[in-house]
Amino acid sequence: MSLKNLFVFAAVAGILVARPALAQSSAANPNVVKYAATIQNVKYNYCTMPAVAHVRSGDIIEANTLDCFGDAIQHRGDRLSMAKGDNPLTGPFSIDGAEPGDTLAIRFLSLNVNGKQGIGALAPGFGALNSTDLTPMINAPLPERIWFYPIDPQTNMATFQADDSHFTTAIPIHPFLGCIGVAPAEGESRSSVVPGNFGGNMDAPEASVGNTLYLPVNAPGALLYFGDGHAAMGDGEVAGTAIEVPLRVRLQVQVIKHQQIAWPRFENDHELMAAGITRPLDDSSRIAFAQLVNWIHQDYGLSNLDAYELLSKVARIRLAEMVDPNYVIIAKIDKRFLPQRKHQP
Repeated sequence: MSLKNLFVFAAVAGILVARPALAQSSAANPNVVKYAATIQNVKYNYCTMPAVAHVRSGDIIEANTLDCFGDAIQHRGDRLSMAKGDNPLTGPFSIDGAEPGDTLAIRFLSLNVNGKQGIGALAPGFGALNSTDLTPMINAPLPERIWFYPIDPQTNMATFQADDSHFTTAIPIHPFLGCIGVAPAEGESRSSVVPGNFGGNMDAPEASVGNTLYLPVNAPGALLYFGDGHAAMGDGEVAGTAIEVPLRVRLQVQVIKHQQIAWPRFENDHELMAAGITRPLDDSSRIAFAQLVNWIHQDYGLSNLDAYELLSKVARIRLAEMVDPNYVIIAKIDKRFLPQRKHQP
């Protein structure tokens, strides 16, 4: 049975042929699993732990997320120390039948801001232009400061108000999940601040409606977590935060059996996108481009050298973030530059 017979995964467009071994949700009427996240039940690590819910391949998850401060900062005068932790996560959700060696595909159906304002902040020891533990300086760290961004759902705009002047400007909203990942391999536990080959705090605007994310399954059930909603973010997230917001989230999950990837990938109708996650940035880029070379070779039939040469001429990259313990690069190629795909679902 093909993926197409299970349900229409518009963004998959033939990544791999899957032969799921379990009963699947109906394409016309998939099961919907609802879950309510609160500050009492969120998590702060990607790890193997009891699931908050079990879902089947093909099911839809409807849930909410808290913002990266646990919705603790609401008014002028609030401090970052009021947050219980960084990047509270909703989950984990166990996907029945997912086993190490499989791939989990996550289709973003809807992401909506769940509030009237977003938050931006400077934090001592955090940010691309600040001293950190890994880039120590002898000058004093930048001070803590918080900005509030009113959000207009009618215009889909957030408003930036300069703190030291009367300047304002409107910023278009592009909701996405800054954090989405699965349990790491070999029983490892990773902080919700850290991105890696399991996904995590990638801060990638590609984790948004219209795209499908592929993650390697490292533990039984995959154990999917998500959080850290963003209303908008500049490339690099240079000051350390996006417009941080809680979200209402609707995702559809699919297990691709016996097909393994090493790093997160994204896809839509028009692009292949691969994530590279490490330090320094040049190695992040190498991981992302090596993924694309292998992906093009395996699914489109070009040799590795031809794919490498083609990417050198038409690929694009996004610096997703350069403020977390690992940095994230997303490398992309438009499918119009590729031959006909060898494997169609």
